[in-house]
Amino acid sequence: MAPQTPADNKLLAVLYACGAVGIASCGDAVVKWLSGSYAVHQILVIRCLIGIPILAFIVHRNASLRSLLGPGTGLSLMRAAIMSSAYLAFILSIAAMPLADSVAIYFVMPLFVAVIAGPMLGERVRVHRWIAIIGGFIGVMIMINPGSGVLEPAALLALYSAIGYAVSQTLARRIVRTVPPATMAFHTNAVYLAVAVSLALIFTFLDMGAVQHKSLAFLARPWQWPPLLDFAAMLLLGATVAIAMVLFAMAYKSAESSFVAPFEYSAMFWAAALGFLAFGDVPSLRTLWGGAIVLLAGLFMLWADRRIDRQQQSLPSRKQVNAET
Repeated sequence: MAPQTPADNKLLAVLYACGAVGIASCGDAVVKWLSGSYAVHQILVIRCLIGIPILAFIVHRNASLRSLLGPGTGLSLMRAAIMSSAYLAFILSIAAMPLADSVAIYFVMPLFVAVIAGPMLGERVRVHRWIAIIGGFIGVMIMINPGSGVLEPAALLALYSAIGYAVSQTLARRIVRTVPPATMAFHTNAVYLAVAVSLALIFTFLDMGAVQHKSLAFLARPWQWPPLLDFAAMLLLGATVAIAMVLFAMAYKSAESSFVAPFEYSAMFWAAALGFLAFGDVPSLRTLWGGAIVLLAGLFMLWADRRIDRQQQSLPSRKQVNAET
């Protein structure tokens, strides 16, 4: 039997995706904690400055620094621009909304991935994956039980974030054929930094006055020097998000995007744990039931994929036996 290629290593893709989601979820909680006192561009600039040398070292070890300007760079930078706008929209939304509500809206993302994977990549989304994606989304909605906060204007930011992430993660599947995952993560971090510096310059010279909405305040607030604890949190955020970027790229390299995307639902487990530890939110019975549905949907998809793969692998040998007889 021929060795399994990285593009078909579904187990590895699941591990990468779940690890990336866990790290990114911790980062989201830190950002929400900082959003009441600092500007979003200040947090992003510090985060990206810490991430750049880490990612450069990873690129040097796993690929080559020459790959930063190699084939596919233009498409990788375009993906990074889309992803940076999606991330900015998401963290602006969590400044004004409960984290759980923002995440609930964001999790229409796998549905968008499943819809666009066909025309963008030529992937065939199997029926059981549609069932798993829809089942996972239902589980998320049961866990969150969205309230009036979902109707707040920042919900549109979360919705755009879902669309932007779906496009960028689907593009990653194509780009990673010519651009190493670590290089793609470096491009993303570099574009994040460029966007953050641009916002910092704009709102240094543009006085927005007294802004009431929390998302706008997070965007337009002036810089201020943080105390040691907050500064350490920003530094840690840069290191952890750099690692998450690489893991996300590796996940979408290791399996089809429509397969990987539903495993990002695992963020809901992190949201429940972080909500309890950081904000005193106790998981409800709805959260437990919804989490069970999400888990079952993921396990069902793994089981169905492996069953179909085994059947397809056995077809050549059956045809050979029939030909010999």
